[in-house]
Amino acid sequence: MMHRLKYLLLFALTLITITTKAASLLMPMDEVQKNHLKAYGIAFWVLKNDGEVDWLLNYRGGSFMTKYDKKLEDECKIRGVSYEVVADAKVAEIVTQVGDPSVNMDLVKLQKSPRIAVYSPKNKMPWDDAVTLVLKYAEIPFDLVYDEEVIRGDLPKYDWLHMHHEDFTGQYSKFFAGYSMAQWYIDDKKAQEAMAKKLGFSKVSKMKLAVAQSIREFTSGGGFLFAMCSGAETFDVALSAQNTDICENMFDGDPADRGAQSKLDFTQTFAFQNFALDLNPFTHRFSDIDVTATRVVERTEDFFTLFDFSAKWDVVPSMLTQNHDKVIKGFMGLTTAFNKNAVKPGVTIMGEMKTANEVRYIHGEYGKGQWTFYSGHDPEDYQHAVSDPPTDLNLHPNSPGYRLILNNVLFPAAKKKKQKT
Repeated sequence: MMHRLKYLLLFALTLITITTKAASLLMPMDEVQKNHLKAYGIAFWVLKNDGEVDWLLNYRGGSFMTKYDKKLEDECKIRGVSYEVVADAKVAEIVTQVGDPSVNMDLVKLQKSPRIAVYSPKNKMPWDDAVTLVLKYAEIPFDLVYDEEVIRGDLPKYDWLHMHHEDFTGQYSKFFAGYSMAQWYIDDKKAQEAMAKKLGFSKVSKMKLAVAQSIREFTSGGGFLFAMCSGAETFDVALSAQNTDICENMFDGDPADRGAQSKLDFTQTFAFQNFALDLNPFTHRFSDIDVTATRVVERTEDFFTLFDFSAKWDVVPSMLTQNHDKVIKGFMGLTTAFNKNAVKPGVTIMGEMKTANEVRYIHGEYGKGQWTFYSGHDPEDYQHAVSDPPTDLNLHPNSPGYRLILNNVLFPAAKKKKQKT
């Protein structure tokens, strides 16, 4: 009995010693991680509770490390996120390894939870948005804003904005040919026209242009902008067409300007230039920025590759490409992939399919802010169609394609580093 009591006391003292030395909690982001997507939510949870997170770029898939706390450990267990309790000595070893000039790793401190907004219609549309889905799944809070809030000037309240699969050209995603008699299309058109009138615009296209220009101003002032699929393409198309009319009669009540192409102003855009418009109202194509109509890629061969950036020198693209897999399976959308020939010089290409001359994931700066465009509709639904059910992310907790979205969500939380020279 005495021997057993001594053993129990020794075991208890060992546990106390381990806990005392367990200064940090590491969330590995390599293949060991059971739920990559919810791990981002845990990192955001730490920031929301005034903690700091070390983002270990290129260390085990871009792992997160933060000060140990019992509540944090419990939260990881509740959400099914893999973690390791790390003692001081091991933390020092990791920091030394990451900081070694000879390895392509770095440590970035995340210090403040970004205020997040999603630009999305309030009425229910017959398709889902990958960003909204993954934010909800990862339990990262966000506000919904739409045209009224943007025109009212609400965007400066936020650090990060995602543009839903919007058509900023005012052509209602060019769904006229297939869905003009569908009730959701009719209702959306009426709602958009009513809002344009309420806000003092003669056309929906003019309202959407004003919204796009406000979003550009938000970015120029230091905001972080993220867009996918047609939201990215039509944003630049609308900005370039500020001095002309590219909408046919069924969209805005009068014909498009036949000379619209020659009146495009590419100095107004973020990512693309020298593209050709598709003014046919019966196609689903806005311009040749998108390659959906011309690409010949079998689904079994549809992949794009992430670039390897220097974590110590190219910190921003390194953060945005953190992943446990560098080859990402492709997925389609109204804008499936961007034509590389239309990308402006100076834009950072972070993911591409070289054999098809198409890029999928790009980044750039505008004024004091930064933007990221990601092509395709849903990383885990190859060809999402109108009225298809939403993707169940419980079936894809380790999705590399969805991780790219969440890299962008945490990006604004990073402590700004001095530019290396």
